[in-house]
Amino acid sequence: MLKTPALDTPALDTPALKTPAIRLAGLRKSFGSVDAVTGVDLEIADGEFFSMLGPSGSGKTTVLRLIAGFELPTSGVVELAGADVTRRAPFERDVNTVFQDYALFPHMTVVDNVEYGLKVRKVGRRERRERAEAALATVRLAGYSHRKPSQLSGGQRQRVALARALVNEPKVLLLDEPLGALDLKLREEMQLELKQIQRQIGITFVFVTHDQQEALTMSDRIAVFNAGRIEQVGTPAEVYDQPGSAFVADFVGTSNLLRGDAATAILGEDGCFAIRPEKIALGGEPEPGDVTATGRIVDAVYAGSTTRFVVQLDAGARVVALQQNLQTSSLDVQSYRDTSVTLRWRREHTIRLPA
Repeated sequence: MLKTPALDTPALDTPALKTPAIRLAGLRKSFGSVDAVTGVDLEIADGEFFSMLGPSGSGKTTVLRLIAGFELPTSGVVELAGADVTRRAPFERDVNTVFQDYALFPHMTVVDNVEYGLKVRKVGRRERRERAEAALATVRLAGYSHRKPSQLSGGQRQRVALARALVNEPKVLLLDEPLGALDLKLREEMQLELKQIQRQIGITFVFVTHDQQEALTMSDRIAVFNAGRIEQVGTPAEVYDQPGSAFVADFVGTSNLLRGDAATAILGEDGCFAIRPEKIALGGEPEPGDVTATGRIVDAVYAGSTTRFVVQLDAGARVVALQQNLQTSSLDVQSYRDTSVTLRWRREHTIRLPA
């Protein structure tokens, strides 16, 4: 039986009448003749780690700026905790933003950077120092107060920027690709730290990223953006395992798409279908209920823990199969190229996509 994605995302497991932290209704933003955002409707629950995922130019950062008040919508409504803030200035909204470049003052110490917003708001010296030190402790930077930003690593600077945003005790924290400047290893470490911090303080995080793995790792729910619209909203498992469109299937992770004659020949049905590479096995004895397809390996890429096999199917499509290297080494890869192979996967792992 082929899996059909649920296009109506189930409600988050929160009380039905609870006011969302953020509500966007009919949101549209045009820059001249270009529509950057077109008709976005979205609710984000209080205390949720919510990611807006999409390629460059898909509208996700523009939506973040509309929530923050840095841009005003051409039409539509922005609500925070039930209050209409569509025309309010950024400082009148109970949100703070963390940017990719951190925007720390290089001449100030860490604690002075964190205190800065409180100082602007005329908070007393003693209170702002106490709150700044508490914020630094929250992001695991206790003891770094008197260092300058230049004396910190990239990950530490990112955490200072986070502490500076948290010290104002916002209801919503907006994060615009804050990990984009970090190397891969540090980026992965900070993904886990950010999620832990969010759980600890319990406020709503809205995280903008173009990195699919980042969104899948960190989020309670994800909105996938494309060309100024939301293609799908769901949990990481829903978005990955039940993509609502060919775009989502192809953008979130990697998907093999079967259409037309290839779909009819292999699946016995016309339409558009997706199969994830890790669900496909090479060779072996098919089990009852398996789909099988024959083809030729045209490329094999060794990637340490896995190997990616590119297979030209006899039915006409080209697919990728991902296999764990339980026994395979880099020396074996060359021998697989240009060999015939039978692929198999469970029929329930085939996802029918909307026409």
